[in-house]
Formats: sequence, C-alpha cells, structure tokens
Amino acid sequence: MQSENEIFALVDVNNCYVSCERVFNPALNDRPTIVLSNNDGCAVARSQEAKDLGIKMGVPVFQIKELIKQHNIQVLSSNFSLYGEMSKRFMELLGDYVAPGDQEVYSIDECFLKLTAYEHLFDLTVYAQDMRAKAWRWLGLPCCIGIGRSKTEAKIANHLAKKNKFFNGVCNLAHMDPCSTETLLAQVDVSEVWGVGRQNCKKLNTMGVQSVLDLINANPKEIKKQFSIVMEKTVLELQGLSCIDLSDDTVAKKQIISSRSYGNPVYEMDDIKASVRLYVARAVKRMREDGSICKMIGVYIQTSRFDKTERYSPYIVVQMHEHTDDLLLITKAAMKGIDQIFKKGFKYKKAGIVLLEITDQSKFVPDLFTDYSHKQERERLSDAIEAISERFGKNLVTLGIANNKEATWHMNQNLRSPSYLTKWSDLPRVG
Repeated sequence: MQSENEIFALVDVNNCYVSCERVFNPALNDRPTIVLSNNDGCAVARSQEAKDLGIKMGVPVFQIKELIKQHNIQVLSSNFSLYGEMSKRFMELLGDYVAPGDQEVYSIDECFLKLTAYEHLFDLTVYAQDMRAKAWRWLGLPCCIGIGRSKTEAKIANHLAKKNKFFNGVCNLAHMDPCSTETLLAQVDVSEVWGVGRQNCKKLNTMGVQSVLDLINANPKEIKKQFSIVMEKTVLELQGLSCIDLSDDTVAKKQIISSRSYGNPVYEMDDIKASVRLYVARAVKRMREDGSICKMIGVYIQTSRFDKTERYSPYIVVQMHEHTDDLLLITKAAMKGIDQIFKKGFKYKKAGIVLLEITDQSKFVPDLFTDYSHKQERERLSDAIEAISERFGKNLVTLGIANNKEATWHMNQNLRSPSYLTKWSDLPRVG
C-alpha cells in the first residue's frame, strides 16, 4: 500500500555496544575502543576514535594487534546481556513518544517511529531532539534521528545526521528545503541506500546512478524492469511515497537458530551434547516467549572453516511426533541428531540447532490421541524451569551436565565487562 502523507523517524544508538560499555565505565570515554565478536575473534563495534584510526568493521583482532598496542586501543569481549538490557530500556523510552502501534523495533540499536499523527501537534525536529536529550539523560546513550516521508528516506536522513555535525543529531528531510535536500543527497553514495546491496550498486553505477539523488531522479518503472519490484519501491520511497509500513512484530518466526563457536577445539561427543543442550534451552525459551511450538529440529556440527586439512560439517533434521514446546522432548530429539552425525577424530569448532516448522500455539490442533494429562504435567515442568531461571539466573537448572564453566567448549570472553544489569553480584558499587 502506498501513501503520500506519512512521516517516519529512525532512531539509532551511536556505536551501540561501545556506548553501553561507556555508561558503566566512563574511563573509556574519548578513548579508541572496540568490542569483539564471540570468542574474541573480530571487531563488531568501534568507537568513533577507533574508526578514525582506520579500524574496519569485522576485521580479525590478530590483524590489528600492532595498531592496538601503538594507540592503546581498549579491547572488550562482547557482553550481550548488558546490550540487550540497555536496548530494552532504550526502546521503552522511545515507546513513550508514540502510540503502541507506531513503533517498530528494527534491531538491538535501531527503532522506527511513525510520527504521522504528531506532525500537526509538534515541531518534529524539536520532538526528536527531546528524545535524544532524554536518552542521554536517563540512559547515557547517544543517538541520532532521521526523519523522512518513508522508512527508506528516514534511513538516509539518519545517515546524514551521523555524518554532519551541524544537524546536532537530528536530520529532518520531510520538512527540509528541497534545494538543500538535493545538495546533501548528491554527495551521498548510492550504496548507502537501505536495501541496495553490493551487486545492485555495481549495476546502478554502470547505469550512471552514482548518488542517492541520481536514484531519486530515476524512473521507477525502468528500475523495476532492470532489477525488481523491491528496487522500484526503494525509488518510490526515496521520492517520498511510503511503500513499506511498520512491521507487525506479532508474526511468528519461521525458524529459530541458536549456535556458538567453541573457545577451543572439541573432540568428544559428550562435550558437544553438553553445548547443544544449552543451545536448545536458549532457542526453546525464545520460542515459548513468542507463544510458538515446533515440529522439527535441525542439528549441525562443524570443523573449522579455516582448516583445509579436515572438513566435516554434517546437518540433520529430526522430526518429533507432533508440534511441541517441551524442552525435554526437543532436547531428546537434538541428542538423537548428534548421535547420528558425530564422528570421532575431528576437531569440532562449532555446533548449533535450528527449530523448524514453527507455528502459533494458539492455532494448533493436537492429535486426537494426545495424552492431555501428561501434556499438562510437562507444561508445568517447563514453567517451573523457566520460573527458576527468571528468579535465580539462567542455566541454574539444566538438562544433564551443560553448565560446567571449566569446559573447554565455552566461548573465549576474557575481556568481558560485568553484567551490571542482569546479575546481583555485578551491580556497580559506589564508595
């Protein structure tokens, strides 16, 4: 559905992971800082100071060891429990500015807000500045806001707000003078447009489309012929016609993946099973929170993709009798899968599971011969396990030996900051 009278904002936390760390460790302020991926492998977040030193997104940390030493760059392991909790508070704060149906949490650090109903009540630039000020005052998180007549235009506006300090963190393309807008967009490479991938960018360049302004001036019908209806919508969105509305978060996921790379090579089946039990528990928790159930589970194990001397990456799907969210049954199916694909003699570096054939529990009709009394007992057991985890911490109750902190398969996170918001023992102490 297309609309000419919509207004969207994209709110984005600046350098999210680093900003979260700085809230609780002010000594990191104004210092080049990077946050590493699982197992401390690659840089997944960089402060502006680190970006200015030329550190690229995703660069392996071993490649920049000399740079780290030379500039005293602060290096941290990822602390996703902290970032997730800060993100939750950030999104709740933004939710106070709009009605419940006018917010779309796009990622851990990005959020779309539909401001159409507020355009005649507030100066939207001032309204957005108030959001920024409150996020900084209440949470200590810096953010930029882009405002546009479509989600794609709001994305570009956010990019401009980040790159141009004179906007003071808020770029409102919806109400900007057209000549100023054209001047700015003529300087932005077309690769910055939301949804324009590397291959599409190359093709656009050969067609003479170099900047965002070039793409705006393109004929949408011609773009559709050369690319797809998706690219046509992108052009229309940049021209101010809203084609992409806020997403409905109530739609159930089609699959849920839970996996991790091992901190050290794993050789024994028992160690792989221990890790997979934890991955299943995490995935089932997410599925139950969505009110969903699954019929199948995919299980895989992998050797290192960088080791050319041995390659073994099997994947198997195990089907259950009927759709379920029973942690015990799903774990049992995963263990069955490991039994079938594990081979001795390999150095395994990763394992994971995929919950498949997911459907809404409220719409599911059980089998005619289902034992309802047994089903209700298992439901109470699952609820009890979740309640214990919520009250006393995750992984306190596990199926089998799955939480041995000395196990070699746990991720390397030697530089991880405390879980300031999710563990009582890690609460900051003053005085």
